[in-house]
Amino acid sequence: MIIPIKTDTNITVDEIDITETSFKSLNLKESHIEEFIRTNIELLLTDESLLIIGSQVTNSEKGRSDLTAIDENGNLVLIEIKRDVDDIRARKEELEFQAIRYAAGYAKIKTPDELVEKIFAPYVTKYTEEFDLGGLTPHEKATRILESFLDKNNALKTFNKKQRIILISSSFDRQTESAVAWLIANHVDISCFTLKPLKVGAGLFLEINRLLPPQLLKDFYVEISEKKTAEVRSEGSTGITRTYLPRMDKLFEWGLLKVGDFVVIKNFDDGGSAVVRDFRTVEFHGEVMTFNNWAEKVTGWSAVNIYEWTLIKGETKTLDQKRREKMAELEEMRG
Repeated sequence: MIIPIKTDTNITVDEIDITETSFKSLNLKESHIEEFIRTNIELLLTDESLLIIGSQVTNSEKGRSDLTAIDENGNLVLIEIKRDVDDIRARKEELEFQAIRYAAGYAKIKTPDELVEKIFAPYVTKYTEEFDLGGLTPHEKATRILESFLDKNNALKTFNKKQRIILISSSFDRQTESAVAWLIANHVDISCFTLKPLKVGAGLFLEINRLLPPQLLKDFYVEISEKKTAEVRSEGSTGITRTYLPRMDKLFEWGLLKVGDFVVIKNFDDGGSAVVRDFRTVEFHGEVMTFNNWAEKVTGWSAVNIYEWTLIKGETKTLDQKRREKMAELEEMRG
């Protein structure tokens, strides 16, 4: 149940029914889910920047991967999507093994030029209306976007050193969960996210959760105590680290960002200035939008880590640097 509270003198409570539904019952296909994720990747991975560079990429064996991205470390990220658990069970080949085959093929890509030629340029061609080519060919535009993304993340030297896998479905069967857990324990960078449609009253919502790798209890202590970034490892853990940092509302509470501040994206100063409206939105060229949507418009990227790329105009420290300094200051005050 969701219980909304009306904050007048007499608090009243209304109950709203929440029921799970399925994409199939909503007449939504896998392609609909793929398009949603392609254009809203920041909702899945909120604390890192992924650049979507491929859709329905076909390999030499006629296999077809759903989405391809590149992360801040230059790693290629394979995103495989299934609608519901019944779609997973109906497959002839297990979902996770299909993804491994595709990722193995991506490991053969050695240079950014090769990535542009094989994957990114065809993607720009397919979605030309989303890119301001400005007289450039799709290949030239893709090259510029990729080079800029890698350069600004200092990822040229680490380009495609490893590959990541993300599996997405409304739910997973136990066999898939078991296989993925084993792969994680053996240092394969693979994760599972659930994307569930919910009916809340008369409305329809999506619930997004990371299923695997699971969060550790210790993961939550960092943000609660506002301590500096810490690596969290436990006996028998996979060795994968998890970092949780204060979000935008906390930055407002600390006074690091406030209404009326002018903000820009690092290295995109010209014409990219926006005015902060609240901890969720900015005003850009007369339009109110989220921080992420503004950043994507300025950079042309599919997703942007807003904390690592946003500066208050006239300052040199990003929001991420400012929040980390504040955390260190609070830690020092505690002694």
